[in-house]
Amino acid sequence: MTIILTNDDGIDAPGIQALWQAVEGKKVTVAPQQQFSGCGHQVTAHSPIHVDRRSSVEYAVAGTPADCVRLALSHFCQKPQFVLSGINAGGNLGVDVYISGTVAAVREAAMLGVPGIAISHWIKRPLEIDWEVAARWTSRVLADLMQRKQQPGSFWNVNLPHLEPGSAQPEIVFCKPSTQPLPVEYRVEGEYFYYVGEYGKRDRAAGTDVDVCFGGNIAVTEIFL
Repeated sequence: MTIILTNDDGIDAPGIQALWQAVEGKKVTVAPQQQFSGCGHQVTAHSPIHVDRRSSVEYAVAGTPADCVRLALSHFCQKPQFVLSGINAGGNLGVDVYISGTVAAVREAAMLGVPGIAISHWIKRPLEIDWEVAARWTSRVLADLMQRKQQPGSFWNVNLPHLEPGSAQPEIVFCKPSTQPLPVEYRVEGEYFYYVGEYGKRDRAAGTDVDVCFGGNIAVTEIFL
């Protein structure tokens, strides 16, 4: 089994290193050279894309997460079993899937007929992510999801909770994605508008991925094209 790893935080981010640890088998990393957080499904079609081949299994791409998947599937690993994206530093819950570069990578894979799983880690400030714990949780989730048959044109979106050290192991909960908007709040200073919406204050209707993740469990949603 060959698996492509990518993200939107950049190839040197701790999250993709944790994802590498969580995945067994043959892996090929094809990830952006720099951060593309929040880029959505942006692609590069009118300018060349530089690729730095760091090794036989690691490619740093001067492009977006969707670019990375396109190049990976067309040139670097044409027949992988999965595309995995993450582990993103920050949640990608509910309507975030339309904004997220992390999720866009596996959406692009689904468009090209390859199963994909996006993994993100909600940040509950002032806590900091323990990437070793995140890797262990991700390994648990992947052991489950990679055995399930994915429907054509679908992919999995996974969000890890942010728990206090020493907390009980979170459960894996399959749930529906929230459709409520993010807080839209700005501070105005002259001609400049600064976004000040608080992620943790978003709507968390019962049973949605936001509610499950904020409640301390691993939220898994199946997303369709």
